Formats: sequence, C-alpha cells, structure tokens
Amino acid sequence: MSLHICILETDVLRPELVDQYQGYGQMFERLFSRQPIAAEFSVYNVMQGHYPSDELSFDAYLVTGSKADSFGSDPWIQTLKTYLLNRYERGDKLLGICFGHQLLALLLGGKTERATQGWGVGTHQYKLAAKAPWMSPVREELTLLISHQDQVTALPENATVIASSDFCPYAAYHINDQVLCFQGHPEFIHDYSRALLDIRQEFLGEQLYSNAVASLVHEHHGTTVAEWMMRFVAHKPEAASA
Repeated sequence: MSLHICILETDVLRPELVDQYQGYGQMFERLFSRQPIAAEFSVYNVMQGHYPSDELSFDAYLVTGSKADSFGSDPWIQTLKTYLLNRYERGDKLLGICFGHQLLALLLGGKTERATQGWGVGTHQYKLAAKAPWMSPVREELTLLISHQDQVTALPENATVIASSDFCPYAAYHINDQVLCFQGHPEFIHDYSRALLDIRQEFLGEQLYSNAVASLVHEHHGTTVAEWMMRFVAHKPEAASA
C-alpha cells in the first residue's frame, strides 16, 4: 500500500535553476524515491493559489521551503496558515521543511524570527535530542544541507525537540504523532546548494561563502530524514490516550 502525500509548494525556483531542478515538489519526489517506503505525491503551488480539492484525502501534507518569511504578511501565507490550522484541527499529519518548519511552529503557538546568528548555509551537524520508533535507521547525529536566515526561537508547548545545535537549538521537532518538522533541507543535493551559494556569494560575504562551500565535502542525511518522515506518516500509535 502506497502512502499518498500532498506537497504544498511555497516557492518557485530562481529562473536560472528551473531547467535543472524544476521545483521543490519534484526535488522532494526525487528524494522520497530513494527511501524504501512506497509513496506517491500530488504537488500544489500554494504561493500561486493552488490547493487540493476538498474531496481528495492524503496521508500527510508537506510544506516546503521558501524565500518568503514564515512571519510575513503576504496574503498567500495567511491563506496557507488558515488551511494548515484547519488540517491540524482535523487531525491530519503535517510535515514541514525550513519555511514549513517555521510556519507550523508559529501557527501552533511557537515563535519564529530573523535569527541573530545570521545566515545558516552549507552542511550543518546536529545532535539528536530524542528517539522515536519511526526514527529508523537510527543515527547518533544528523547532518543536513541548510539555507536559512530565520529560525524557530520558541516551540509550541506540546512540541518535542528532535535535533539541535548551538547555532540552531530547535532544528527539528515533532508534536505527538501529528506534526514533524526539520529546519534543514533533506531534498537539497550538493550541486543545488552550491548553485544557491554562488548566486548569494556577494550577499553572504567571502568568509561565510567560502566556509559554506568548503562544508559541502561532507555527506548529508537527507535520505534518512525522508525515511523518518515516511515512517512517521505510516506510524500508528499503539494506543490512543483516553
């Protein structure tokens, strides 16, 4: 039985990257094809106002990364927040990456803002702060490709931290068996990260740019995170609390 995942795309790629990488929806489809749990995907670009029709049902809804700020006032962000809150209240499973990670934290009672630490770019390593049955394969630490200048600075009160670092204390969290979010980008590949760095080189400054490029020699655990997400979606709690 294949899982059916709704991908809510919250950005369009830069014009110079579209031919090679198409869009975040396709990047996630390629990522999930490399892990063992069967899944199929429907992609909707919510920034452009596209949503699934009400009669469609999905095993989970994944919110992608975006150049936009999760705390922004753009009308499409407000529409998305209303949609996600409705899905949450219905009990649907929600997954968030980068912008999605931040937006869901904000929506469910946490806080997101421009990080005083500055830009996070390149590969970044996290300590794992929690273990759960769906976190298979088991890892002692987690490395992901990152690209963000905003961070979650306070979690919703019912959230559990999964991964953290000094630079990003709330790098991943889950809320019971319903919400799972990561600040890093499991769907990124090294070439895409390098292309983004090259585009932003002048903006980032030489030292940050050079350090980030040098960090790309390290492998990342995107496929592991993809498997965790699919196991999280497929996971059925043994007993629901009364």
